[in-house]
Amino acid sequence: MQTRFRLIRRGSRGGTFYCVDSATGKRTSLGKVSREEAEEILLAKNRALRQPALNVSIARAYLAASDTGIGTRTWQTAFEQVMSTKAGPTLDRWKRVAADRALAPLWKMVIVETRPEHFLSIVSKGTVSTNVYLRRLHSFALDMGFLPWPLLHKRQWPRIKYGERRAITPEEHRIIVAGEPNSETRSYYELLWHLGGSQTDVAMLSAEATDWTDRILTYRRGKTGTTAQVHLGEQTAALLAKLPRTGPLFPRLAQVDEKHRAKQFKRRCIRLGIHGISLHSYRYAWAERAKEAGYPERFAQQALGHASKAVHRAYAKKAPVRVPSLEEYETKGRGLHHSIQS
Repeated sequence: MQTRFRLIRRGSRGGTFYCVDSATGKRTSLGKVSREEAEEILLAKNRALRQPALNVSIARAYLAASDTGIGTRTWQTAFEQVMSTKAGPTLDRWKRVAADRALAPLWKMVIVETRPEHFLSIVSKGTVSTNVYLRRLHSFALDMGFLPWPLLHKRQWPRIKYGERRAITPEEHRIIVAGEPNSETRSYYELLWHLGGSQTDVAMLSAEATDWTDRILTYRRGKTGTTAQVHLGEQTAALLAKLPRTGPLFPRLAQVDEKHRAKQFKRRCIRLGIHGISLHSYRYAWAERAKEAGYPERFAQQALGHASKAVHRAYAKKAPVRVPSLEEYETKGRGLHHSIQS
């Protein structure tokens, strides 16, 4: 039987060996190897075409030599190990992933026996969340060595298409606050507007988070563990002064699950004829207001507790920023230079 791959060498002694595919004519360098090594590689390539099933068994045998569980480890095992590294709200989100029906066929599947088409089928039947968390699980398996190579490379993953996310407008915020009968919930919405914090972080704030001497409010974000620090303006300070001076700022809301707070807010919006926003829209609003006002990005990141510039810019990307003309900047620069010389 004629072999598909053949060996050539460019140059005299010491030249590079190449593997030539007789079917396509493609020539691939084998790098700096000896003739014996080059011939062994060539032999393996030709054998691989004749006995694919045997090759899989041989590959498993080699992999098992370094990891005895690689032939039996399922995605359920990998998922449980991911869960063991999470805590707080992030752990709660991963627990909800376990109930995703689209992912159900994956859990009993052996990781090294998984094919790319399995992933594509799951993503096509699932939601945006399915796509996001399957990517994370896949990356975890690669990092842990459970997968010897990626099942899907970055460009082959179906694109994640998020729903529309927008900030709450000042007018919508005014209407919601004006129509809220409960004083604690009303103050909660107002503080969300001034701090731009996540709904859980703000609901769990305590009076001790505020340093009245330096007028600074500091808290650690539950999701990422990063520290958010906000200098209090007059309106924020006046609002905090009306809240409890010790213990939780919102005793009742701190005991409510985040899902119920979100549903309560959504019901309030529907009654008022406001659509397309959630409690998280307050974070988008704060980021957009900061960008529109020319607030330095590093200060805005610290106030919102964003560790990543990319994340922060995603929140603020819809801010309607006015780009001044070069003429205005030149005039402003000349005026500043003149005042310094004077």
